[in-house]
Amino acid sequence: MSSGPRSPLSITEVTSKAQMARFIRLPMTLNAADPAWISPLISERQAALSPKSNPFFEHAEVQFWIASRDGRDVGRISAQIDALSPTDPQAPAGNFGMIAAEDDTEVFAALLATAEAWLKARGCVTALGPFNLSINEEVGLLVDGFDTPPMVMMGHDPAYVSRQIEAQGYAKAKDVYAYLSKMSDDMPPAVLRRVRRGPAPGVTLRMLDMKRYDAEVAALTDILNDAWSGNWGFTPTTEAETRQLAKSLRAVIDHRMVWFAEIDGETAGFVAALPNLNEAIADLGGKLAPFGWAKLLWRLKVARVKSIRVPLMGVKRKFASTHRGQVLPFQLIDAAATQARALSYEWCEMSWILEDNVAMRNICERAGARVYKTYRIYQKALA
Repeated sequence: MSSGPRSPLSITEVTSKAQMARFIRLPMTLNAADPAWISPLISERQAALSPKSNPFFEHAEVQFWIASRDGRDVGRISAQIDALSPTDPQAPAGNFGMIAAEDDTEVFAALLATAEAWLKARGCVTALGPFNLSINEEVGLLVDGFDTPPMVMMGHDPAYVSRQIEAQGYAKAKDVYAYLSKMSDDMPPAVLRRVRRGPAPGVTLRMLDMKRYDAEVAALTDILNDAWSGNWGFTPTTEAETRQLAKSLRAVIDHRMVWFAEIDGETAGFVAALPNLNEAIADLGGKLAPFGWAKLLWRLKVARVKSIRVPLMGVKRKFASTHRGQVLPFQLIDAAATQARALSYEWCEMSWILEDNVAMRNICERAGARVYKTYRIYQKALA
């Protein structure tokens, strides 16, 4: 027996605070029954999606939409064009992101068509995504590894989303990986012996100096933009973006888990490991009030979470091919891992890593890590 025609679907631009609140909360409703889902902090999402607090908007044009039916929100999406992203002037690309919806082909079709029309109207001939919002933030759609929660600043999607996106004509552009290792595991003996000999002449390892926090952040940005400049899709991180990230993390960052390497007095490389904030907020439902912030800090500083994530690591290109530079990543990892073990961390994620970044993948695998999550970046030609 037919249930009759469905009510029409409406797509609405997000233009108000109330609409943005709905946009932020929608995935929490959609994924409420998923045991691996962790609701992000609403206050953090508000800051990340606001031009007032996210420097990304200084060099990007962004639009958000909500899909609704019968007065109920059933999907969302964003489209963005980043002026700093590399693109072919003859075939400019734009991005979509923040995609979340019910398992409904009509909803996905309408959301993606809306984002594509917006990109085409601005001259784009290719759509790439999802990026939430840039390639330097949450990247790709989860396509493998659904059974475990995401770590801090990593995404989580239902398994059906990839099928729905591919049904709209999108194909794989690139996969990125999240590697996981036990802190009790160690590097292969040959690598460890070389690392434990100590730094080569002229090489110094040191922890993050919180008294020089701003200068340290500037040095980190300089290394990051140099070390990653040859990667697919590389988009430079502005100092304002790194400074905003560092500001937001200052309350939870542990200086013992961020290490710099200097070669002949020049800052040459770094590794940054962050406590897995998601582990601490899993039962807060996205809210800090009234006691969530105190509970969060207690869990991070006193009770301690059991996992960390390494989102950033790099060695300046001028040093990367030298003997001293080739050993630096392992020395930095070992320094951070030694501190992590002393602080009773049990697991470490290194992410995200491009599938064809052979050098970085080799470092992860020689450090004892294995791929446990795969995120996919999709592309589609806009006719």
